[in-house]
Amino acid sequence: MRPAETLAPGFPDLSQLAVARPLHWRRWLAAAAILLVLAAIVRAFAYGQIEWSYVQRFLTAPAILTGIVNTVVMALLAMALGIVLGVAVAIMRLSPNPVLTSVAAFYAWLFRGTPLILQLLLWFNLALVFPTIGIPGLWSARAVDVMTPFLSALLGLGINQGAYTSEVIRAGILSVDAGQYEAAQAIGMGRLRALTRIVLPQAMRVVIPPLGNEFIGLVKATSLASVVQYPEVLHNAENIYYANSRVIELLIVAGLWYLAVVSILTPLQMLLERRFARGVMQIAK
Repeated sequence: MRPAETLAPGFPDLSQLAVARPLHWRRWLAAAAILLVLAAIVRAFAYGQIEWSYVQRFLTAPAILTGIVNTVVMALLAMALGIVLGVAVAIMRLSPNPVLTSVAAFYAWLFRGTPLILQLLLWFNLALVFPTIGIPGLWSARAVDVMTPFLSALLGLGINQGAYTSEVIRAGILSVDAGQYEAAQAIGMGRLRALTRIVLPQAMRVVIPPLGNEFIGLVKATSLASVVQYPEVLHNAENIYYANSRVIELLIVAGLWYLAVVSILTPLQMLLERRFARGVMQIAK
């Protein structure tokens, strides 16, 4: 602010005036409304017909702990299967061979276009279509014996995940500059070797964030495996509340365990993202 003696004649001196801050009453009103709604929800859970002693009791029940272990194991195996299928399908989608491209596109269309719960039920009831499965002349077995709840859940979750993972990996491959292929070919690398040694490592920086989100979503999607009697945490919680009628308490227990697993996976995902982004961060500096 200019000194008062340097102001032009006729202009008032505003240097001593206080600056009035806007009240933002709409923000305060919205915040108060949100707090009232949250308080009402908390009060309903605290003073409603919920026996919190049952929540504490069953939070570490053997059946619940076994269920959470089964949930994590199934998520890991299904994600591993999904990544293998996703990489293969992504490479097929980018292949110059029209047959491979069409097959990969059909796979992604089919398994992304039908509900996951429907795919689980189809795998579980595969014996209605193929009574026996195996290799002719070498091995055969009844499909009803082979398609156990574990295998049905693994195939349903893993193959479905592969369709989504293939699009994530394809986007990561396309994000790598085409000059990388040309440089690899210039030093005598074949297409497949250039893809595995040059392109895919660079694509991981783009692939990891959405792939981590897919894995977190898959952990929660394992709850659908309860329809094929796979003993994951929600299925075991259902079995308990069928016996003692404590429905909401057991659902809260399952929800708390899902939140715990996701809360552990989220920082691990961030560390993995930071690791693969180190090269870019160093270049930026």
